[in-house]
Amino acid sequence: MGDPRDVLDRDAPGPDLTMAYGEHPDQVVDVWLPVGPSGPSPLVIFVHGGFWRAKYDRRHTRPLSVDLARRGYAVAAIEYRRTGQPGGGWPGTFDDVAAALDATPRLVAAATGGEQAGAAMTGGSEARPVIVAGHSAGGHLALWAAVRHRLPETAPWRLTGPPPYAGVLALAPVADLAAAHRQRLGSDAAGDLLGGGPDDVPDRYAATDPSALPPPAAPTTLVHGALDDRVPPDHSRDYTARKAARLVEIPDAEHFAVIDPLSAAWPTVLKALADLTSGSGVRSVPDPPT
Repeated sequence: MGDPRDVLDRDAPGPDLTMAYGEHPDQVVDVWLPVGPSGPSPLVIFVHGGFWRAKYDRRHTRPLSVDLARRGYAVAAIEYRRTGQPGGGWPGTFDDVAAALDATPRLVAAATGGEQAGAAMTGGSEARPVIVAGHSAGGHLALWAAVRHRLPETAPWRLTGPPPYAGVLALAPVADLAAAHRQRLGSDAAGDLLGGGPDDVPDRYAATDPSALPPPAAPTTLVHGALDDRVPPDHSRDYTARKAARLVEIPDAEHFAVIDPLSAAWPTVLKALADLTSGSGVRSVPDPPT
């Protein structure tokens, strides 16, 4: 049996396009264009994991991005500043992810000479469905991004309305930052990201912890391997038990299987993604009363 981490270093073709959403070298988006008939193919905006640390970048998303593009998806793998580098952590990581997600549909539309991705921002009849997805720490950021209109009013990333996502796909996500701090996941990666624990910086956790925020408005699916020893499956179990979200738990899968196109878990991930893009995921949740 091979090393499940092999996917982190596996060679795969690079992107068709790399576009900048800011001036920093890590404020970029890699884009793979869909293979197959033209038309409003779904756009998957993918947020990579790695416990928010500079050691891990978007390069390890290439195998999954190539596979999804071959299946007819447009894929945009965003990069962002991470802990261990200038500007990473609080608040720069969140600044970058918010900016990247806001800019990417327009950047893809402009770069490809089409309007389908941009139409998703205005609800056009030929809008390209946009799915925000992520793995591990990127799964946390995907869940967080989907509730930016429900952040505390003081949060700088708050939106006035729901982001235009057809769905949210979180793969082995760090869905509870307070628990991640207590469990010292990734050598207390959550504490490094936010500058302390929930007792030290409670406002930061209140603005960024999916477990403490309302559920997304978009249909949301979490996929988690039962054998995950890096992010406990209880993160996804507890989140979906309390939020309007769907859990797909894979009995024989570990942490990296859910991003590996060569793994036995990959068809389950593809099915979850297809359900979201076809509109058969969990129904939208109305905004709570104010």
